[in-house]
Amino acid sequence: MIAKLDAYRIFCEVAKHRSFSKTAKSLYMTQPAVSQVIMNLERELDTRLFTRTSKGVNLTNDGRLLYEYVNSAINLINVGEKKLAESRDLLTGEMKIGVGDTISRYYLLPYLEIFHNSSPNINLKIINRTTMELCAMLKSGEIDLAVCNLPVKDSALCIKKCIDIHDIFVCGEKYRHLCSSPVEIEDIAKLPLIFLERKSNSRQYVERYLASKGIKIQPEIELGSHDLLLEFAKYNFGVSCVIEEFSTEYLNKGQLYKIELTEEIPERAIGFCYLKSVSLSNAARKFVDITQGRS
Repeated sequence: MIAKLDAYRIFCEVAKHRSFSKTAKSLYMTQPAVSQVIMNLERELDTRLFTRTSKGVNLTNDGRLLYEYVNSAINLINVGEKKLAESRDLLTGEMKIGVGDTISRYYLLPYLEIFHNSSPNINLKIINRTTMELCAMLKSGEIDLAVCNLPVKDSALCIKKCIDIHDIFVCGEKYRHLCSSPVEIEDIAKLPLIFLERKSNSRQYVERYLASKGIKIQPEIELGSHDLLLEFAKYNFGVSCVIEEFSTEYLNKGQLYKIELTEEIPERAIGFCYLKSVSLSNAARKFVDITQGRS
């Protein structure tokens, strides 16, 4: 197929130059080599493509018909190769990133800004889903890269840790008395609890930890976003389980208070997930490098 494509490229050059010798010069070939390629092509297609004259060559009717299609195809191939080169050089292309709302707002946005400023012609598509949904989308090829709450256990995926995070309990003024001294985790479970929805990876991680301590929780309120956890705790609906690194604004302003535990919940992490079987695009690789401080 490659040999035939080369033959068609030479055929188009001969048609443009109307000369074997000029074609040979432009392609850094010998004239006999160009003539042989055209003869072989004519033999394979069982038709004459050029008429030879003392001044050069002209396309036959069959040659003109073939040239109309082959020249268009060659041009499309050249455009495709150009676009591929541009994509490698981050001059154009698309990158689809899957991420949860909370990670997007509190972690990813500054890095997205840096990437967008450095590669403005890369079209960014940000898709918000839960960690489980994002892993499924990676494996179906719907996204290139996912930023997930870890741990993620999937043999088809590569995992690259970004930052450590800590799950804590926070409260508003009504429950501020709980902050006077460290509290047993068993006593926290008896309070009006506010958690993310059950399908959330963050919720499942904390529930598994509590279950390892023999503690089962029954939250009074289940919400769909981290921001709502903060707001409901602020307005004294109960005690919220939140990510400390994403709650600093509320804590620093004194709108919420961290409840110290006698035994802290083990830290976990946020990380990139991508398919082992598919190499990251240059754009995705550059974005990962930016978050790792390597670009």
